[in-house]
Amino acid sequence: MEGLRLRAAWLLVPALVSAQDMAPAPVSVSAPVPGGGSALVRLQYRQGISVEGQDLPRGFLKKGAVQNAWVDFNDLNPDGKRWALIALFPKDTWGRDRVTHTVQYPALESVWLLSALFTGHGQNYDKLMAANPGLPEKLVTGDTWTIPPTLLLKDLGGQGSGQPDRSQPEDQLDDEARTNAYRALLSFERDAQGPYAAYHMRKAEALYSSVVLRYTDRIDPKDVNELALAIAKRSGIADIRGIQPGQLVKIPLDSLADPFQPEGTKALAEEQEVRAEVRRTARVDAGPRLKGVRIVLDAGHGGVDKGAMANGLWESDFVYDITMRVYRLLQEETDATVSSTISYPGLGFDSRDRIRRPTAEAEVLTTPPFAIDGEGPHATSVHLRWVLANDQFQKFQDKRGDARKTLFISFHADSLHPSARGTMVYVPGAAMVPSRFYLAPDRTAGVKEGRTASMVHFSGKEKLMGEARSRQFAEALLRALTAEEVPIHTDRAIRNVIHRDGGSWLPAVIRYNEASAKVLIETANLTNPGDAKNLQDPEFRQRFAEGVVRAIRAYFGK
Repeated sequence: MEGLRLRAAWLLVPALVSAQDMAPAPVSVSAPVPGGGSALVRLQYRQGISVEGQDLPRGFLKKGAVQNAWVDFNDLNPDGKRWALIALFPKDTWGRDRVTHTVQYPALESVWLLSALFTGHGQNYDKLMAANPGLPEKLVTGDTWTIPPTLLLKDLGGQGSGQPDRSQPEDQLDDEARTNAYRALLSFERDAQGPYAAYHMRKAEALYSSVVLRYTDRIDPKDVNELALAIAKRSGIADIRGIQPGQLVKIPLDSLADPFQPEGTKALAEEQEVRAEVRRTARVDAGPRLKGVRIVLDAGHGGVDKGAMANGLWESDFVYDITMRVYRLLQEETDATVSSTISYPGLGFDSRDRIRRPTAEAEVLTTPPFAIDGEGPHATSVHLRWVLANDQFQKFQDKRGDARKTLFISFHADSLHPSARGTMVYVPGAAMVPSRFYLAPDRTAGVKEGRTASMVHFSGKEKLMGEARSRQFAEALLRALTAEEVPIHTDRAIRNVIHRDGGSWLPAVIRYNEASAKVLIETANLTNPGDAKNLQDPEFRQRFAEGVVRAIRAYFGK
């Protein structure tokens, strides 16, 4: 590929920008392709590179890409991208792990474009500028820009991951302080369409993650994409991928999560009441051995229900493995009483380094066990987990156990928008917990625990305390996982509600759970390649388990 020589077929020279600021004309270059023939490579103003698809070899397309009349640069595989770049920029010098780019089309090129093409993301433009001190941000014909190994994509021979560094000053704050810092970045305005929250984009931020995932309760890829497009339209943003720092973003008030609602609203008042309860709730000390603590662990899904699936992984076996590692550590290193809601009969409570295929059999450990084999309703196995946990917590208290020393943890892995990465924790939002709930006998599969633990009652104070203590544990968990170098979701990693498909809800395992503290942990986002790679690594799963145990000790410590 490095020896590619261009055939001088034709070249359209960019038109001068008119006084009316019209977009310059695109540049097209005809370049030979392996096997004979040629294909056009086109550079368009603010749209980047595309390649004529008719004569493009299939070997230049990434897996799953459609060979349309014009193929986007991002749909090319590494060989295709390298071919297109060499064809369009023949004056560039390609070293073993770096590229020296010579500006040829200053009306079409920009630092953002160079960052997108060579480093994988336009938001790396500030790093690219830092690597080329003295060069003007407005490109000039003949200027040479070095793309160093640390930024050049691995696909192009460098070391870059393709992901921008999106760290912000508030990343090191705890949950409440971080939420307050995010809120301080908003102002409330009104336009012809009504009231909105105004936010100005900062360097290295994206609309999907820094606005939708942060300021709303949307996490599902479809919901995130739809809301991002709606916000972009209202904000007059034509291209979501090319948003520059300082851009005004208008967020509809009915899309805002409770912590970001305007002053005087009921939602914000309830959020502030919970935060105050967290601050005044005293910790319960059980010592490093966790004496007198009752813990119930739950691994999501199992059996015929594999859970979320993406990047060649499935949720059930991997979160079961983490759960069993936590179970073993607690059994070996503490005096806590620990049990699991679920078991894989062929594995028992053992962990595995290699997980090759989904495990076919799993059962909820009720009396008798309930097989997750698809014969009964899916909701039954979900409900039986909190029924079983509540039965065990009731028996613990019947033996004079301290109700404040009860903890429930459910382990999961999600399939969110791919821009989201890291662990998230769900706690039972007080506003989402019912005062009374009864699971009818026909929904408990006739298990013994259903006769004693299928009805729950929560007073207003108990709802508030349940969220406050759960938030306290979630905070301890995120600190412990950070110490184990586990990635944490950067935009509000602790949440008390899930918004999907137009509705808001809370997972049943924590909504009806009587533990003093109860959380559902989304260990990773399977649609994010980095998260998927981590979850597949047994060393990562062990570090995650050790972080959970460290958090339990911290929560029940002085």
